[in-house]
Order: sequence, then C-alpha cells, then structure tokens
Amino acid sequence: MLKCLIVATLIASIIFLIIDVIWLSFATKTFYRPLIGNLLSDKPVMWAAALFYILYVFGMSLVVIQPCVDSGSLFKTIYTGFIFGLVAYGTYNLTNMAVLKGWSPTVTFVDMFWGGSLTAISATTGLYIAKKIVHY
Repeated sequence: MLKCLIVATLIASIIFLIIDVIWLSFATKTFYRPLIGNLLSDKPVMWAAALFYILYVFGMSLVVIQPCVDSGSLFKTIYTGFIFGLVAYGTYNLTNMAVLKGWSPTVTFVDMFWGGSLTAISATTGLYIAKKIVHY
C-alpha cells in the first residue's frame, strides 16, 4: 500500500502541476486579469507558490489518495478529490470575497470548480496509473 501511495502521489503531483501551469498561463491574461487585475502582482512570489503546491499535494495525498488506495472504485477518488479541491479552493476564494474589495464572484465560483476538477483528475489519474505500475 505504501509504495502505491507514494507512486500515486508523485504522479498526481506532476499531473496537477502541469495542468495548473497550463491553466494559469492562459487564464491569467484572459480570465483573472480582467476580473481581479488590480489585485494581482506583476510577478508571482515563487517560494509561496512552491509551498502551496507542496502543502496541497501533501493534503491531497492524505485526504484523497490514501483512503482510496484500497478501494476498487475510481468514482470514490473522483468524488473525494472533487470535494477536497472544492473545499480547499473555496476556503481561499470565499475568504478573499469576504475581506477584499473588488474580489470577483465569478472568479470565486470558477476557481472553486477548477480546484475541485483539477484535484479529482490529478488524484484519480495518479492512483489509476500507480495501481497499474505497482500491480496493486
């Protein structure tokens, strides 16, 4: 189980990072900047971004992947991943909406759906591939 968990987490983290970087490279100019541009930095703080990815993948591993390793159901991983992402991204976005002037409700709900979908896809694909590699 541990080997499958580690492999699944590594694969899921790579998938998550690649898809998120692609999304952000397009969405920053066409989606985020028009809606919350006055709140965005010119350059991201890379250590904070790296720390987010490390912390998020750790949470995804413990809350989503690990409980689903022994499950034969991909639906459980999709569902759990979506809920975890929705809650995590919702915490960020709804807090921003509550305390920041000019935070967009559109950004809030699109980003929450994005976080849920990205987490579900990454965790499920990572676990599926890991089970094939590890023969679990």
